[in-house]
Amino acid sequence: MFFELLAVGAALGASWFGYSTARRFVRERLRYVEAAHTPFAAIAAGVVAALIAMPLTAILPIVGAGTAIAFGLSTALGTRAGASDVKRGYRITDGL
Repeated sequence: MFFELLAVGAALGASWFGYSTARRFVRERLRYVEAAHTPFAAIAAGVVAALIAMPLTAILPIVGAGTAIAFGLSTALGTRAGASDVKRGYRITDGL
């Protein structure tokens, strides 16, 4: 029971990290890159993130392939959300 909860927590943490990092990166660093705002960019980012996470699932005993897939999906959704933030003009500033 404990290890299952730990695995769910790891999957949720990886998903949150993938989504928030991809969204922030696209919104702040790739604002002026038109190719980053296409649907293909989100799909490519998700596939690459899942492929990078797959070997880690073989090393870590708690997480499995589902965690890598969830990480890839959340990265793709974060990339798409960051692109829509740029299109809407949403910016995070330091308040100055």
